[in-house]
Amino acid sequence: MDIGTWPEYFKFFAALIAIVNPIGAVPIFISLTSEQEKKEKKNTAFWAACASSVILLVALVIGEAILHFFGISIASFRVGGGILILLMAISMLHARPSSVKHTAEELEDSAERQTAAVVPLGTPLLAGPGAISAVILNAQRYSSPSHYLLLGLEIILVGLTIWLFFRIAPLVASYLGKTGINVITRIMGLIMAAVGVEFIANGLRQLFPVLG
Repeated sequence: MDIGTWPEYFKFFAALIAIVNPIGAVPIFISLTSEQEKKEKKNTAFWAACASSVILLVALVIGEAILHFFGISIASFRVGGGILILLMAISMLHARPSSVKHTAEELEDSAERQTAAVVPLGTPLLAGPGAISAVILNAQRYSSPSHYLLLGLEIILVGLTIWLFFRIAPLVASYLGKTGINVITRIMGLIMAAVGVEFIANGLRQLFPVLG
């Protein structure tokens, strides 16, 4: 059967959680929903999780086809995606939100809207370029329906994780505090850096076989 091993799928899930970083998004969620009622906050949490999951599922299904349409090789995309993830990881290691995911202007604009569930929470904060790149690169490893099904289930599980953390956002923020969230963000950044370096290394080996 054209399918990966369980450690590979666990590695993908851990990498996707690190890139999405729902814990690090908690302070932004609290800020954007500060004027909402309790029911509205629940709806925002639900739709943000749904939006990010749907975006990643779409990337899973048609991401590789889009690359082929633009004539981009998987090897080149590995290097580019790895560099992107590495840049995001460096920001996270400094406990700073990456501008690759969102800008200050986007957050300011979203604060004026009635709901920020889809933009900027669903994308680009959660399902941003780094997460989309990771999904596409892992999807092309195998071509069997079982492989895509397992990745899809893991993406849905990531969405449930996002929903859970947003539902208990005030509790998470009060329990961990700014320092605790920064520590977790740095740990996630370290994992992301390793993922980015691996993507770059594999891509370079594909582009330049002599390196293998």
